[in-house]
Amino acid sequence: MESNHFFNSVLLYILLTLVSLTNANQESHYYEFNVQEQRVTRLCKTHSIITVNGQFPGPILEVRNGDAVTVKVTNKARYNVTIHWHGLRQMQNPWADGPEYVTQCPIMPGNSYTYRFIIQDQEGTLWWHAHSQWLRATVYGALIIHPKLGFSYPFPQPKLELPIVLGEWWNREIISVLQQALFSGAAPNISDALTINGQPGDLYKCSQQGTVRYSVNPGDTVLLRVINAALNQQLFFTVANHKLTVVATDAVYTKPFTTDVIMVGPGQTTDVLLTANQKPGRYYMAARAYASARNAPFDNTTTTAILKYKSATSRPILPPLPAYNDTNTVTSFSNQIKSPEKVDVPIKIDENLFFTMGFGFFNCSPGPRCQGPNNTRFGASMNNVSFVLPRQTSLLQAYTNKIPKIYTTDFPATPRIKFDYTGNVPRGLWQPVKGTKLYNLKFGSNVQIVLQDTSIFSTEDHPVHLHGYHFYVVGQGFGNFNPSRDTARFNLIDPPQRNTIDVPVGGWAAIRFVADNPGVWLMHCHIDTHLAWGFGMAFIVEDGVGPSQTLLPPPVDLPRC
Repeated sequence: MESNHFFNSVLLYILLTLVSLTNANQESHYYEFNVQEQRVTRLCKTHSIITVNGQFPGPILEVRNGDAVTVKVTNKARYNVTIHWHGLRQMQNPWADGPEYVTQCPIMPGNSYTYRFIIQDQEGTLWWHAHSQWLRATVYGALIIHPKLGFSYPFPQPKLELPIVLGEWWNREIISVLQQALFSGAAPNISDALTINGQPGDLYKCSQQGTVRYSVNPGDTVLLRVINAALNQQLFFTVANHKLTVVATDAVYTKPFTTDVIMVGPGQTTDVLLTANQKPGRYYMAARAYASARNAPFDNTTTTAILKYKSATSRPILPPLPAYNDTNTVTSFSNQIKSPEKVDVPIKIDENLFFTMGFGFFNCSPGPRCQGPNNTRFGASMNNVSFVLPRQTSLLQAYTNKIPKIYTTDFPATPRIKFDYTGNVPRGLWQPVKGTKLYNLKFGSNVQIVLQDTSIFSTEDHPVHLHGYHFYVVGQGFGNFNPSRDTARFNLIDPPQRNTIDVPVGGWAAIRFVADNPGVWLMHCHIDTHLAWGFGMAFIVEDGVGPSQTLLPPPVDLPRC
């Protein structure tokens, strides 16, 4: 067994090296991530959080398209941990993807695991984060992919490039917040603050000293790389008195357009250009919640940073922000995001899938009292299946080693029962079925998925992330998807490409992609509360023909459960 592990590790190294040798001007990067506790003070209180290398947010990784990256993660904390490289395709290499119990067992305290991967045909703003319990509340950082040497952006070179990482802060230890919610069956406590680059900003107590400040000269063009690393909240973002020109989303360039405000769902990134063309002064960058669920509590505070023209001393100007439930602004913004030119959208569909998604309730067991609605526990599901992760091994290891009784491959392609998804849902459909159900895709198949929100408890805007892929968003709308009416309106010319799609509240989104990356790939809501309740599923993408279409072997140091 040990010799097989060694052989696989050597083979993986050789294959990744061969891929890297085909990339001229490629650089190799080596990082060490020590996952450790750190005492941090925010909102007048000091407590321990989990960090990478004692930094909050964690280190910024800056690489180029085509580079080879090695990250050794050593777990010096008291919780299991994994790291996910959000939005990286990880071609043939799900072993480096990171979601616990999906592509790997977690890295246990005192152990380490080395992630090795190649950046292949991707550039822009991505990010990395823990993918184990709720540790990503504080374990996250920017992953910036610059163009290859000799190549440039498809827009004028900015004078400054600034990562703007939006997050949430809890005064309580985050794992205890999760454990209390799972024990009680209720929704978790909301965050105590929103943050920009780890700091709440001037509008919170005891926070002015730490407020993030950026200096610019008049006339400077600034590239803001906006990342929503918040655990549970979609966010509006704007800069007082300045227009924002959107040039990329999820590390894919877009047709540029100008706006006053952007909305970024958890997991998403948006690159915007800002020109310092206003009267010299100090201007707040600001972010606050977009909250679409009815009667659900949310953090209604506003986080700020300061854009300061050099030598300016005036009081910062606070920008107006949309109302918390301003879905019209969200819709207008998202409808403007398009690819820069005509793209090759899959037309002949081999797998036509329809996934309902949203909330549900489980009977109170163990009891006697639960704090969800009507003495229930909150749940969530896709096609009425509430996703349960295995514990004895990962799904990818079970698939490659043919370990029985870990999962089944009967995830439904469409809902078992059709109903008025966004209307009054019969109570008999309120309780989903728990299961570890996967869906098989043939290599090279053209896939369409319609993601349909449901109104059990409440409709809500859900950010759905697909690991290992980016996809074309060919359509979105409100109400129930109507194939005869809505398919005719699909944008098959210049739809945007994303890795995380905010499905409209009380509506649907249609996505298309080619299943060209073998392995086991998770699809889930990037609101971590909903994932913990079961809002997820996974695809098995089978091997194709030949080495370039075949899953790489596992590395020797792959953690064991």
